[in-house]
Formats: sequence, C-alpha cells, structure tokens
Amino acid sequence: MKITFLGAASTTTGSMHLIEACGKRVLLDCGLYQGHRKEAFEKNRNLPVDAKTIDYVILSHAHIDHSGNLPQLVRAGFRGRVFARAQTCELCDIMLRDSCFLQKRDLEYINKKRKAQGKNLFEELYNERDVEALMQLMEPVHLHTPTKIAPGLELTFYNAGHILGSALVQLDITGGTGHNHRLLFSGDLGQPNQPILRHYEYPEGADILLIESTYADRLHPSAESVQDKLEMLIRKIDRHNAKLLIPAFSVGRTQQILYYLKRLQQAGRLPKVPIYIDSPLSQKATDIYSRHTGCYNEEALEMIRLGQNPLRVEGMEYVLTPTDSMALNSRPGPMIIIAASGMCEGGRVVHHLKQIVTDPWNVILIVGFQAENTLGRRIVEEKNPIRILGEELELNARVETINALSAHADRDGLMDWFDKVGKRVKHAFAVHGEPEKVEAMRKLLLEHGAPKVSAPVPGQTFVFD
Repeated sequence: MKITFLGAASTTTGSMHLIEACGKRVLLDCGLYQGHRKEAFEKNRNLPVDAKTIDYVILSHAHIDHSGNLPQLVRAGFRGRVFARAQTCELCDIMLRDSCFLQKRDLEYINKKRKAQGKNLFEELYNERDVEALMQLMEPVHLHTPTKIAPGLELTFYNAGHILGSALVQLDITGGTGHNHRLLFSGDLGQPNQPILRHYEYPEGADILLIESTYADRLHPSAESVQDKLEMLIRKIDRHNAKLLIPAFSVGRTQQILYYLKRLQQAGRLPKVPIYIDSPLSQKATDIYSRHTGCYNEEALEMIRLGQNPLRVEGMEYVLTPTDSMALNSRPGPMIIIAASGMCEGGRVVHHLKQIVTDPWNVILIVGFQAENTLGRRIVEEKNPIRILGEELELNARVETINALSAHADRDGLMDWFDKVGKRVKHAFAVHGEPEKVEAMRKLLLEHGAPKVSAPVPGQTFVFD
C-alpha cells in the first residue's frame, strides 16, 4: 500500500491524496487550488495524476477546494466511480456548475490580457458537459454503511460535522497478505457544537490517519459571542446608513449566518435592516440544506418543531440577476449584503468591495478562513492600498472578523477528536494547513501519543507493508 500526497500538503487548498492498494488507484478528494490568480490557474490546469489510471474517487465533501477539479479529471479520461454522501452529490451538482461559470468569466478576462500581450490563450479547465458526465459517475453512500468498492477495499462514511454531507472517510484495506490497514481521513472536521448540523463522530480502530491542520495553532472564540457581535455591527451600520458586507461561502457559511440572524430576530434583537443574499448559488444551497433536516442538530430541529424555518429571516431577499446585484451598489444604506465568494477571489462580492471599501462607515465582516495570496487575506491583514479588479483603492472601511463562525475545528476540537480516534494510530499525517499550522499539528499529535507523525510535501510518497 502507498499514499502519495498531491494537494493540501503544506497548504490548505487543492485537497488530493492518492491511495494505491489491492491493485487499485483511489483518490481521496480532487480539489481546486485557490490563491494567487496566475499561480492557481497554472496549478489547476496541470493534473498531478494520469486520470485514466484512477479507478475510484472518494469525496469527503463538496467544497471546491475538495471537489472542484473532478470535472477536469473526467475530461482527462477518468471513468471510475465517485463515492460521496447523497447531500454531497446534490451540492456538487450546483457548485461545480457555478464553478464553470466563474471560470469562464475569469478566462475571458485573462485571455483578453494575454491576447493583447501576444501570448497563447488559455483553454477552459472544464465546462458543463464535463460536470454532466461527472454526475453520471457519482454514487451516493449512506453513513455507517460499509461499502465494498473493490476486492480488499471497504469504505465507510461517518459524519464530519463540517458542512451538509461532509464525511469522515474510513477505508479498510485487506489485501490478503496479512498486513491489513484501516485508514481514516478527516476531510475537513467541523467545529464542535456549530449551528444547524450534528456534531462530528469518532470512528475507532485506524492505524493510519490523515488529519486536517487548518486551525491547529489557535482556539476559536465562544459561539455565544457571535450574536452579540453581529447585533453590534448591524446597529452600527443602521445608525450611519452604511453597509455591512459579509463575504461568505455559498455552502455552509451563508446558512450559518442566516441561522444566527434568525436567532437574533427571534430574540427581538435584530434591527429592521434589509438583508440581501447576493448569490443564486446560495439560494440553491439553502434549498438543499432545507430538504435535509435529518442532518440537523437538536437545536435546529426544535426550531422546526415550533414552526420556525431556521434559515429564513424576515426582511431577507435573494438577489438573482447581475443587474439587481449591481443595483445594490447605488442603493443607500443601511443594508446587509451576504455575497460569495468567501475568500473574495471572485463572484459578486468583489464588485461590492470595490464600491464600499473606501467609506469608513462601511463594515467588511470576514467570517471564514482566508488562504494565503487571496484578496480576503489582504483585507484581513488590512493591506493598504488594496488592489480590486485592477484598481488601487484605500482600505478605509472597518474590517471585522468572527472566527467563531469557522466550520473547521480549532486546536481543542482537533485534539478532542484525535484523542478518541487515535488510540491505535501508528502513523499520522498532518495535512490541509499552511506550514506553521502543519508543524503545530505535528507537535500536538506527538504530545497526544501518536508514535509517528509526518508533515508531507506535495508529491511525497509513503509505503506501508
């Protein structure tokens, strides 16, 4: 058995790990790299594997940094099956189509510049036909249901508590040589007791562990402070007729924000300020969330039993067309705009940023992890001036963060999980984190009893007897 780390090794994006066992080649995730536009484009258009040699893909969840390169894998010749939870299959259908749209728009912008410079034009990574072909290969797998994907390879999913449909991947490998292995892959592990979704689970017995490291070096603030800070910021923009812009991933983060706004409204603490969810994808994702209440935690289910929709706030409106989105920029505040993308690298949020960033009464609220070299990271670090759509602008707007909204477990959450699942682990791998986070995870795992811990780099292979 061999594991080769192809993505999300010493970085947080482009999750992709190759398992070779029992004569099969299996990818854990097939994500897009996110970061500096040129670097990301170059990395994503060059798959690190021969797609025709891949037998199966096991997908932990639908976020683009875990699923976003699957259509290119199909375009390049992959014809195997993609195993994922049913909710992940549904979310991938809408998210990957949206990815096609965003890539097409970005490609038009990049190729216009390259043509003017006399350079060769880039081709699309994939299109909707490739997404259609991928969807025909996706095979839903239920939680807690051992599924034999090939002789000697048995897959079982457990709840990861990250976003709807997110899974912990357990792969039992029995190759007939007497050297059996149980591999456990965390995917992205959810923050304990986050809103809406059930808490992550603790599958036991793994001897090989791949664990994410996104927040291995820090603790998140208490979720109890989220509503207080949201209320404070909304009252601020209400007083000054300003705008609160929340860059948010359409899947997961947007639904969390709606949930907290709903709780404020129930408590009579939400000022009557218009709320615009500026993302057709967010509407589609929220509809999928609303259909899968079986994944909800007890608090969200109690709201439903009382006749309340946890994801519907009075005064909210979905903005569906580009024309209506642009109209928000000329409309006076106060207003709340929740727009994708969460790292500000594309989508409608970029145009809103360009309009509001110079006004000191406006507020930009960052509610999720911002990868290196993204516009979102530069905003968090309050770089000045800041380049948006090719224009240098002064960052005068107030920048706020709410780390408690993170859907990733913090240091304590990660170690709570490891202490229960890692009792038989012989070799652990710290992945999905920037170098300092991975190093922090490596040290934590050793302190918590892991006998051997590695921090793999892209392309590194490990062999197991």
